Amino acid sequence: MKAIVLEEINKPLKYFRDYPDPTLKEGEVLVKIKNAALNRRDVWIQQGKYPNIKLPCILGSDGAGIVENVGEDTDKNLIGQEVVINPNINWGENPRYQRKDYRILGMPDNGTFAEYVVVKKDRIFPKPSHLTFPEASALPLAGLTAYRATFTRGNLKPGEKVFINGVGGGVAYFALLFAISVGAEVYISSGSQEKIDKAKSLGAINGINYKDKDAFKTLVKSTGGFDLIIDSAGGNGISNLITIAKPGARIVFYGITTGFWQNVNAALAFWKQIDIKGSTMGSDEDFKNMIKLVERNKIKPEVNKIFPLEKTQEAFDFMAQSKQFGKIVLEI
Repeated sequence: MKAIVLEEINKPLKYFRDYPDPTLKEGEVLVKIKNAALNRRDVWIQQGKYPNIKLPCILGSDGAGIVENVGEDTDKNLIGQEVVINPNINWGENPRYQRKDYRILGMPDNGTFAEYVVVKKDRIFPKPSHLTFPEASALPLAGLTAYRATFTRGNLKPGEKVFINGVGGGVAYFALLFAISVGAEVYISSGSQEKIDKAKSLGAINGINYKDKDAFKTLVKSTGGFDLIIDSAGGNGISNLITIAKPGARIVFYGITTGFWQNVNAALAFWKQIDIKGSTMGSDEDFKNMIKLVERNKIKPEVNKIFPLEKTQEAFDFMAQSKQFGKIVLEI
């Protein structure tokens, strides 16, 4: 099969035309991948900035395709179904947090940057009928992470004011779509005016450039603050987020791309009775509910750019520039 394989850290990805096909076991399905989507996680793995890396490995957590075969004791009626893959592996029974052996498809298990992938039968869901394969492939990891941050942890309600920090990234982009779809008042930030304008065209009420010195002060004066704040940046920006939070607000963070928190205004945080919550990808229940939300509200992910599989390294280089709005997708 055709496949993209990471063989060495900080080395270009290798394209194979004749990589060994995966083998099926009981309770598994073989999915012929039509499209796969990139996540920042894939770039971090290539750079060695991810725990428990095992090489060689086919990367890729996101994928949509058609079930081509099934293992023993698996319903053969699944063959031919158009599906999207849940990349969670071993979340566990507790909805509050994942098990110690939790992992994500694409490291160390071979992932979706290939013609075929084998997953457990309970990892596949029917592809939402209103989505194309490229759109469906864009959904799993970022959509799941955004759903958990916005609803499971953030407990967003219609009509509330939500601020999404750094809207160009995949998770923040989905949080924007999800929050707008349930009737929230959405404000965003970005370092790019083009991305701010794009978010507003999708339904955001307004946006700020986080590079502007007084942007957050101006924002809180004009809005009165926010019920929910969703962040992946960390770093020095946490005090800005505490400043724009309403009393009793929730701040949910799912990353620290600019580093650990600095200069935290702890006094203001406890005086405002703010809930600060960590969040990660999400449970199987979160994934099921995310798919239901997408289907019910006919949410369509934006595909920023499509690369052929053999040019996956170019797609990685494009993602590293952080210029995209929406998802980067591979055509298998």
